Amino acid sequence: MKRTKVHLIKRMLGTGIALTLAMGMTVGLSGCGGASDGDVVVLRVANWEEYIDEGDWDEEDGIEFSDGTILCPESSLVEDFETWYYETYGQKVKVEYSTFGTNEELYNQITIGDVYDLVCPSEYMIMKMLREGMLEPYSEGFHDKDKEENYYENGVSPFIAQVYDGLAIDGHKLNEYAAGYMWGTLGIVYNPEEVTEEQASSWKILMDKSLDKRITIKDSVRDAFFAAVSIQYYDEITAEDFLEKENYSDALYACLNRTDQETVDATEEILSAIKRNVYSFETDSGKADMVTGKVVANQQWSGDAVYTMDQAEEDEVELCYAVPTESTNLWFDGWVMLKKGISEDSRKQQAAEAFVNFVSMPENAVRNMTYIGYTSVISGGDSDVILEFVEDTYGADPEEEDPEDLVEYDVTYFFGEDKEAVILTTEDQTRRQLYAQYPSQDVVDRSAVMACFDNEGNERINRMWTNVRCFDLQNWLHETFDK
Repeated sequence: MKRTKVHLIKRMLGTGIALTLAMGMTVGLSGCGGASDGDVVVLRVANWEEYIDEGDWDEEDGIEFSDGTILCPESSLVEDFETWYYETYGQKVKVEYSTFGTNEELYNQITIGDVYDLVCPSEYMIMKMLREGMLEPYSEGFHDKDKEENYYENGVSPFIAQVYDGLAIDGHKLNEYAAGYMWGTLGIVYNPEEVTEEQASSWKILMDKSLDKRITIKDSVRDAFFAAVSIQYYDEITAEDFLEKENYSDALYACLNRTDQETVDATEEILSAIKRNVYSFETDSGKADMVTGKVVANQQWSGDAVYTMDQAEEDEVELCYAVPTESTNLWFDGWVMLKKGISEDSRKQQAAEAFVNFVSMPENAVRNMTYIGYTSVISGGDSDVILEFVEDTYGADPEEEDPEDLVEYDVTYFFGEDKEAVILTTEDQTRRQLYAQYPSQDVVDRSAVMACFDNEGNERINRMWTNVRCFDLQNWLHETFDK
């Protein structure tokens, strides 16, 4: 396929309500919608803000596929699903689409009475909901690979499928209750004119005094905690004997998910030191601050890293992305059906599963990735559409580039051994957008999913975070007695 212009067309809407109104839909609140309206199935979907293709593409942003067809949607993916569902199943469906800003916001909405059928939380929240009995399992038919319309089961990356297969909580396997949507890593966006790759390749950069007030960290307890734990146990998890463990992945997961009091106390000291060093804790401003040069390094999710690098490129500023050598958080967001919403309604469950399959079509996965900048869990199965998309977006023409500047970038782990997924690209893409969207094998090897902590662990971490962000006892002691 050919992208007529490599450009993210992500719209920056301020709130979930704005996104809902922009798509011409209503917010799915408690008591609204119901199971059906006459012959129309009403499906209440909640997703992250700015996390789906909203349509209305400019002609220059269209995508040309290898068969000559050009994708330049005018309608949103949600609207197209309603049309597709009627054409496929002969049943009208109306999607009430709304958005949330954080996992906790979604959870709070549900617990106070808002009713949804299909939602897209992150991995730890999926596990929390599963532990609390909130989720409806996918049907056996959803996993039937012989059904052509089962685009998720037939197209999910073998790597992502393996990750899901390995996750369970209280005896329930995640892949029975969740279908992936987007995934990525946690790392550092940095300005190579100001920060070396070596500096950016460790979470210790957050404490680097040479970058005093020139770096930002996520205002997120889990992302900050992950970085601090990685710093705390740096010597242990980078030691040769640890790296050579036969069960290295399990050992890394166990180490980085410690929530005992000693670990939490140590992370409080580390985060207090980080707080003294960083420009700010931030949730969204880090992207703009990197582009303007207010800061030179920023803890960032891989999808936002792609967006940041693309925006900086438009201003002729080159930024890079590094994944710390000691560890990275492997995160993913996935679709789950809520038991209270589905309420044993077979028509509603069919519509919910069909929505997941529709957004998992290779062409629709490409639409979403182009629009929002994040990476779909879909590799395409028998379809080469997504691999072509990656090759066309990041591949290099050896006739137009200096051969000495070209490297082979292997993403076979994601697409599967049956595909020749080695991309000839420019050397700089091994630390820029391609690297952020599709990390190398060694990165995923040193990645760990953050667990759903038990109640005691959550209480310890939340107390620590409140102290760091609000009371900051460690900084007070430092300023008072270290002068």
